[in-house]
Amino acid sequence: MNIKNVIFSYFKEKISYIGTYIIFIFIFSIVFYLYSLPLETIMYATLLCAFFSIIFTIVGLYKYYQKDKKLQDIKYNISHTIDGLPDYQSLLEKDYQNIIKTLYKNKIDLILERDKKHTDLIEYFTLWTHQIKTPISASHLILESKNSDINEDIEKQLFEIEEYVDMALQYLRLENISSDLKLEEYSLLSIVKKSIKSYSKIFIYKNIKLNLKENDIKVITDEKWLLFVIKQIISNALKYTHKGEIYIEIDNKKVLTIEDTGIGISKEDISRIFERGFTGYNGRMNKKSTGLGLYLSKNILDKLNHKISIISEIGIGTTVKIDLSSVKLEIE
Repeated sequence: MNIKNVIFSYFKEKISYIGTYIIFIFIFSIVFYLYSLPLETIMYATLLCAFFSIIFTIVGLYKYYQKDKKLQDIKYNISHTIDGLPDYQSLLEKDYQNIIKTLYKNKIDLILERDKKHTDLIEYFTLWTHQIKTPISASHLILESKNSDINEDIEKQLFEIEEYVDMALQYLRLENISSDLKLEEYSLLSIVKKSIKSYSKIFIYKNIKLNLKENDIKVITDEKWLLFVIKQIISNALKYTHKGEIYIEIDNKKVLTIEDTGIGISKEDISRIFERGFTGYNGRMNKKSTGLGLYLSKNILDKLNHKISIISEIGIGTTVKIDLSSVKLEIE
């Protein structure tokens, strides 16, 4: 609050006192006049009263300003603490402060309860995702023992289930990603190859050609999280490419390019593809789309200080670029 507003607010609060003071001056002036006191005496008394009134007003205004300033500081830090509230000057101020303290305590209790429930939820689903992978792995082993077209279809469905399980797990971990990051120097080509290997059967199943331009560049990143992002991009490329190829290149500027010859993304959808739950036209056509893959990828890359951009044209394909040159740390 600026000084002009403080002065206005101060006098607005003191209006009843000012009015009473004026009334008292008027009464005393009449009394002095009726008793035929000399004008000089009346003027002297009036000036003395005015002088001390101005002094008290300035002191009161200064204290009022200091209290307002302290309250403004507390307002911007109230999410952390309400310590340092000004000393109350009246019973009403004491009551107001007690109300504030009670509300703040209730807020902290609610936050702690919410955090506990959130932690319990993450622990449960983390355990669930690990447990469900056991029967999935067992199913893979059973299917590998027999070769048939039906088994290939089941294998593909199991792979998609694994993807959704991983996506759910990463979504739950996203909120606390900062404490989970481990930035080190990695071979970008190695991470890309791990991502490709995960989808090798899908490439074969869909008869999609892979064109990988190998260039072993070192980047500073978190391998686990970047691997998840690249897998999401390749997964999308495979999902929406029915024929043709997927081209992957790593240039010397540490930019990873993943380009496909798929159905493309409409101009209307491009600006919203990183929104949570947004599936666009392609997602509505493909009932399996969750609208979480690119949302998670963008958030993860932001935390890693990497940049992602997407250009696309309907019927031509989509190009995704991930710039990993922005992180500059000294690795011990």
